[in-house]
Parts: sequence; structure tokens; C-alpha cells
Amino acid sequence: MRTIVLGPPGTGKTWTLLNKVEDYLKNTDPDKVGYFAFTKKAANEAKGRAMNKFNLSEDDLPYFRTLHSLAFRRLGINKNNVMQSRHYEDLGRQINVPLDYNDYDDEETGLFTTKSDYLRIINLAKLRNTTLDRQFNLQEHNQDVEYDKLVIIANELENYKKQYNLIDFNDMILEFIKSDAAIPKFEVVFVDEAQDLSLMQWDMTKAIWSKTEDSFIAGDDDQAIFRWAGADVDSFITQTGKLLPLIQSRRIPKKVHDIAMKIIGRVSNRIPKNWLPRTVEGSLTIHNAFEDIDMSSGEWMVLARTKYMLDALEETLRTKGLYYENRFQKSYEKDIQEAATNWEHLRKGQLLHYKQIEKISKYMGPTHWEKIKLKGMTKDSFHGIDKLTKDFGLKINTEWFNAFDDCALERKEYIRAMRRNGEVLNKDPRIHLSTIHSVKGGERQNVALLTDLSHNTQKSYEKNPDDENRLFYVGATRTKENLHIVQPKDEYKSYPIDE
Repeated sequence: MRTIVLGPPGTGKTWTLLNKVEDYLKNTDPDKVGYFAFTKKAANEAKGRAMNKFNLSEDDLPYFRTLHSLAFRRLGINKNNVMQSRHYEDLGRQINVPLDYNDYDDEETGLFTTKSDYLRIINLAKLRNTTLDRQFNLQEHNQDVEYDKLVIIANELENYKKQYNLIDFNDMILEFIKSDAAIPKFEVVFVDEAQDLSLMQWDMTKAIWSKTEDSFIAGDDDQAIFRWAGADVDSFITQTGKLLPLIQSRRIPKKVHDIAMKIIGRVSNRIPKNWLPRTVEGSLTIHNAFEDIDMSSGEWMVLARTKYMLDALEETLRTKGLYYENRFQKSYEKDIQEAATNWEHLRKGQLLHYKQIEKISKYMGPTHWEKIKLKGMTKDSFHGIDKLTKDFGLKINTEWFNAFDDCALERKEYIRAMRRNGEVLNKDPRIHLSTIHSVKGGERQNVALLTDLSHNTQKSYEKNPDDENRLFYVGATRTKENLHIVQPKDEYKSYPIDE
């Protein structure tokens, strides 16, 4: 029997699935239970819960993983035979066409990201089980693409894989579907975030179901935001089985629920749902500019439609001395703060471990520290400032701001400003910058949602508004208390959230 768990934002669809997993594990061999999630993180969460509840080892649960991981494991593929970024770049050099490609992410979702519309069209045609010319004729690409050139690149890609005995993630799925021996037999299968599966992944799921007694799929078509990467939400919408609708959100307050339902009501093809917010009111505030938001306290999530839009926000946050992280940028402030704190402890007479000393030294130039002498230090040793000065090349004993002469002044000023504001710098930043796509499943007390669209996104919105409606619905429903809507800089390139 198939059960479909419909879970609007914050209603606990994954929690519901995990409870069902626990019920089956009471009477079912663990290796007869399959739990497949869209991300490795979600699969590991389910695995960890089952391990703790039933005193199982990781080896006892071989089928708690992503679909791509399952195909990789069952087909016995060697990682060295999987197409990597360097292979696409090498192919590009051989045919004199730039083929930039970002490796599949660590979450094993199978999402293929590239700036090359040629590669994107080739990949989408496979994911959607369609021909290259049909995918091309959908005109979903933003760059100028020549069809004849597209065919040549597609053929050269297949020839390259054959020549070097390589396989890509889509090939894995196709080979799995064709290999009856690779498909395990389960008593029950769980599939989480099913609205994000591609048509190819749905075919794989159906192949698994063919050897399964019971199955549960959980998802929410309203939160299907990866159509651009091949996700097939229509396959989720048309699934048949026993419906298990979840109706009570543990996250969304009333005022946010009101605007969220207004946004999602614009979607033309969806499963109707009636779900309830929490009893708290929450708040909805409209701002003319990002700079107008008071973010001096609390946990925050700042969401933009496109990654480059986050860069402009960083200067505002730094100027205000607020502690933040950009999901797409490495942050050094925590390391500097830790080094500065340890330096002040050292000056007060505390002994530091070699690794702490080494980190401090990175922020001092040769006039403050003759670092070649650190090579004589024992790796597991502890030292005080007098010993460092006498034997290991330290030449200064002044407060960190002046001592760290090899650290950019801008960074030091930022650390000072955050300290003045009482920011807790030895913990993770309380303000998180991200795109909406990258934060799905996350939540914060406060969410600031930018409504700007890029030129290409505006064109896509005008062509297929459902994608953007779903996306901004997901963005709005990340908050547990307060939603802050930021008005666009250009009304002709914007999402009309309060229309």
C-alpha cells in the first residue's frame, strides 16, 4: 500500500516519516527498510534516529541514503569513474568550447549546476526523459544557444565518457533502472522531499516500488523549487494512494500564514491544502530598503533570489558591526576573533597550545614575529609569552589590534565594531545570508526577504510564474516569528509579493 504524506511548511512531514520508520523497525529487519531522502543530511538524520532508538549500527541500515548513493553503491561504481569538474573542463579544451561545471554537491542530490546552457540543456533532456531537440525548443535557456553546436557537444560528451570509461550521475540512475539485480527487495520504502525528484528519479523510485510491499512518500508540491534543475512536480501531484495530510504547522505564525497563502494561491497547478498556523500573531513588516531593518538582536535569515544580490548586503552589515555569514563566502572573522582572544589570554600569563600559537602567528608580519623559529617548537607543547619571546621569535607584547599587523585594518575594525555591539563571536553568526533555494528546510526567528529579481529571472517569471510563486512561498515560510519584506530597487525587476 502507498501512503502520501502531504506536509506544508513546519507541519513535520519528516518527523511523521521517522515515526513510521520506528513502527516498522519494531517488526522488520533493518536491511528490508529503505529510506531515501533528497539530501544526505536528511538521510543521515533518519539513520541516526533509528540507530539511537533501536541500538543499531550504521552497517545495520545500508539503505538510508540518497537515490544517487543507492545507485552508486548497488552498481559497484568506482569514484574515479565518475565524471568530475576536471573532465568537463578537459572536454571543453578539446572541442574549444568553455564547459564550466560545478561538482555535484556534498549532499548527493544530483543537482547539476553550470553556467553553460549547452550542458544544462543536455542534462535536463536526460532528467526529463526527453529528446535534445524538444528540450531545446522549450527555450528555457537564457544564453544564445546554437542547436547544431548543441548536438555536437552532446555527441562529444558521450564519446568522451566512452573513451575514458566514465559515468555521470544520470547514467548511474539509468543503469540502476535497467539492472534488475541492482534493485533491492524491501518490505517498506520511504521517500522524503519527493516533490524535488526528477522524472528519471521517479522512474528509479517506481523500479524500487516494484519489489516493495509498502511505501510512503512525503513532500509538498507547493515547495517544489527545483524545476530549473529537472525536478518534476507534476509526477508528485499525480501520485495515487492513501493521503495523509498534515494540517498543523509548528513554525508559521498567523500573519505570515496569511501572506503565504496569498502567494501560493497564485500557483495554477497544485494540490489544494488547508493547514493551520500557530496561535501566535507574528509580524509582517514592509521596508523600503534593507538598511532600514533593525537587526541588532535575534537570529536572522536574509534571503535573496540570486546569489550575487547578497554581496551588496555585506557592506551594510559590516558598517553596522553585525555578526553575519554568507553561505557562499568563507568567513574569517571567527578565526580572527579566536586568535585575538587567545592573544589577550597569552598576554595575561596563560599558556597556549602549539596550534593556538600557530593561528595567532598568521596575523603577524615579520616585524612582530620571526616565525621561522616556530619550526623548533614541539607540536604538542604549551608555552607562555616569555618563552615565545625568548626562544620562538615573538617581538611584541601589545593589544591584539596593534599586534595583528598582517591582518587587514578593515577586518580588525569590523571585529572591534562587533565587540562594541556585544556580538558573541565565539559562536556561529546569528545572521545568515543565503539564496532561497539554498535554505530550504531551514528556519529562523526573523527572516528578511528581498523581492528583487535579476533580468533573466524576471523573464522566467513572466514565462512561468508558478516557479517564482513557489520559491517566494518557501522564502516567506522560513520564519518562526517575524517576516520583513524588502521592497525592490527596480519595480520592473521584482516579485510582487504584496500584490
